[in-house]
Amino acid sequence: MSNLSLNHFSIRSLEIEKTTEFYSKLLGLTVGPRPEFPFPGVWLYNGDESSWANAVLHLIAIDKNDPNGLKKYLGERDPSSLHGSGAVDHIAFFANGLEDKIALLKKLNIAYRERTVPVIGLHQIFLDDPNGIVIELNYPAAEKTALDAKAAQG
Repeated sequence: MSNLSLNHFSIRSLEIEKTTEFYSKLLGLTVGPRPEFPFPGVWLYNGDESSWANAVLHLIAIDKNDPNGLKKYLGERDPSSLHGSGAVDHIAFFANGLEDKIALLKKLNIAYRERTVPVIGLHQIFLDDPNGIVIELNYPAAEKTALDAKAAQG
């Protein structure tokens, strides 16, 4: 069994400024660096902002002038559903054993999406649980590089 730890939680918000203020004031989280994604957002840190691992809350905003970046990256959500538990966008975990996980997903015929975020050294797998909740598994990017090299060798 793979070791898992909670990486972050993410909220898609129509009120990004109010949400940032709420978590900053209530939990003492601080705004810190965020990779350039094709949609606006804020990463809130618990502790040292020089470590991506401390970005425990990812707030996702909808660019009303160009919502396609978000739609293409994380999928579309009905804005009327963004309240209560409907505002929770995805739950993410650190993991290891990328090759075995992909084999298991294929064996179980579970659809998934992959992408790599080189600046933070992660390879991500996104899948939906039976309730439609998006789960993100974050693997070291080196595991994806090794897997690609193995596939190239035949």
